[in-house]
Amino acid sequence: MITFFKNNQTGLETLCNPVSGCWLNVIDPTQDEITRLQGLGFPQDFITYPLDIDERPRTEREDGKLLILLRVPYFQGETFDVPYITIPLCIIVSDKYLVTVCKRNNDVIQEFASGRAKDLSTAKHNRFILRLLLSTANKYLTCLREISRIVEALEDKLQLSIRNKEVLELLKYEKSLTYFTTALKANELMLERLQKSQLFKAYPEDEDLLEDVINENQQAIEMTNIQSNILSGMMDAFASIISNNLNQVIKLLTSITIVLSFPSLVVGLYGMNVALPLDDHPLAFAFVVAASVGVSLTVAFILKRRDWF
Repeated sequence: MITFFKNNQTGLETLCNPVSGCWLNVIDPTQDEITRLQGLGFPQDFITYPLDIDERPRTEREDGKLLILLRVPYFQGETFDVPYITIPLCIIVSDKYLVTVCKRNNDVIQEFASGRAKDLSTAKHNRFILRLLLSTANKYLTCLREISRIVEALEDKLQLSIRNKEVLELLKYEKSLTYFTTALKANELMLERLQKSQLFKAYPEDEDLLEDVINENQQAIEMTNIQSNILSGMMDAFASIISNNLNQVIKLLTSITIVLSFPSLVVGLYGMNVALPLDDHPLAFAFVVAASVGVSLTVAFILKRRDWF
């Protein structure tokens, strides 16, 4: 799908056909749409790069066109084995157009396409790119805060858990953090190459904005590393807690079994067809019950003193 956007006096306007200074938002293009973009002068490789989910961040130039490929966070859903992953997003810049290509519609692109991004100009390509890079770094931070909130909620459940369900939930988010770490470090190398180039040095505002992007990306890297270390240590700790909780349950059940075995022993002895004390006593049944309860209470008291209950 290809959508054409251009700024007007009221904000972002959707166009039917591309014009100079517009933004072309491309999501999972068909072969016909790829051919149409080629007709506008964009290399086919630049268009198909982000359709490979494993493509790495980098910058390239070909026929006067600039390619900036980065990885953005993408939320698949809590039911997936990896709730948060990263996907490639391609920015292609020419003299007339700015194009973004992505396999899936994501929050970063939606923020721009919906007009929520303020002071956005599709004609100012460099500023648009920097704003997109900054939005990507901020989105990583937002996802990391959400992961932190979910992990804290799972932590409360784990303290009383004897199952593996919560630990497996933590494992899902640990995988997400691994994806984030890899993508953010690759984005950092790409940003360093942009900083060394002359692309954003024409205006001091662009240089400052690029510095902000690099700082936000570095903050996301540090936050990801911290969350990953915390989560890794937490999983080891709570694996021991689950094992300990299970041992406590087994110990309790064993104690109950021991306490209940003594009444069975006493009743079994008095159920034999041999001569026994109190055979002819009218209160024999009461004495047997009292003896059984007394022995059970004594054993329960001893086990309680040993902290088995």
